[in-house]
Amino acid sequence: MRRRRLRAWVRLVAVLVVLLGAYSYWAIAVPMGRGQAKVVSIAPGQSAWAVAGALEKANLIRSRTAFFAYAYLTRRYRHLQAGGYRLAPEMSAAQILDALCHGTHRAWRWLTIPEGYTARQIAKAVEKAKLGTPEEFLRAAAATKPGFSLPRAGVEGYLFPDTYRVEWDERAPELADQMRRQFRRVVWEGLFGGKAEYRGRRVHDIVTLASLVEAEAKHDNERAVIAGVLMNRLRQGRRLECDATVQYALGADRKQRLLYKDLQLESEYNTYRHDGLPPGPICSPGLASLKAAMDPANVPYLYYVAKADGSHVFSTTFAEHTAAIARIRQGAGR
Repeated sequence: MRRRRLRAWVRLVAVLVVLLGAYSYWAIAVPMGRGQAKVVSIAPGQSAWAVAGALEKANLIRSRTAFFAYAYLTRRYRHLQAGGYRLAPEMSAAQILDALCHGTHRAWRWLTIPEGYTARQIAKAVEKAKLGTPEEFLRAAAATKPGFSLPRAGVEGYLFPDTYRVEWDERAPELADQMRRQFRRVVWEGLFGGKAEYRGRRVHDIVTLASLVEAEAKHDNERAVIAGVLMNRLRQGRRLECDATVQYALGADRKQRLLYKDLQLESEYNTYRHDGLPPGPICSPGLASLKAAMDPANVPYLYYVAKADGSHVFSTTFAEHTAAIARIRQGAGR
């Protein structure tokens, strides 16, 4: 009796396994049918379960659970790429998963340009995204009408760092235009109301100062303080002596740590040798640095030196500054 029951259970399990296998094959390998292609969006960091839900809602797959299980068992859920995909019902769930992992059948994708990137670094990111060569992007950016009127408002500093939606067939000129328009919308119109001055200061100077803050500050709570230090030095007629401007002047030869000879570099961007602000921005500042440059902190400091963790020690006198440098170097040597 027990053997008969056991055999019955074995047969039942076998039938269920066969049925489950047949259903899984049907759900994963057999397309839904014919119909119009649909665009499905995958956000950065979106889970495989959420992606499966979006595909099921769009009637592109039969089963959210089967798709998720297939993605999980094949370990491909880790390789889903964000963006928009134009997917057809004629594609099987397996083919759809392959497209999402390899970035094929794209309608559009996301391209993130980090804050603090120089125009040349942005151009390299464009090349990596296969939107064009660095030279093509820089030429397009220089030729694009910015939509605002600022003195010496060239490319550097006026390409807004952000995450951009890039159409699949888009090229460097279209992206350059997007970045210019985003600067105009967010900064020129959003922060400055379309005016060339803010509280008696030129917007071009504020953007330039913001680029120095972006390059120097690693912690948000120090941005306004660093802007305050730099403004104090400008008001007192002191040279800014900002390392980031020297690094920019060095270009491709920039170094991990500047040497004394580097500070002697003859360049209008070298604030160790030239008074006032450099002639233009040295990178693309983000909103936090722009706001800090607009309204610098009211602090007594004239100096700052970076610590190993990226934060700074601020000083009022040169003697305090020298002592701070010595302390930091002693700590680094331990």
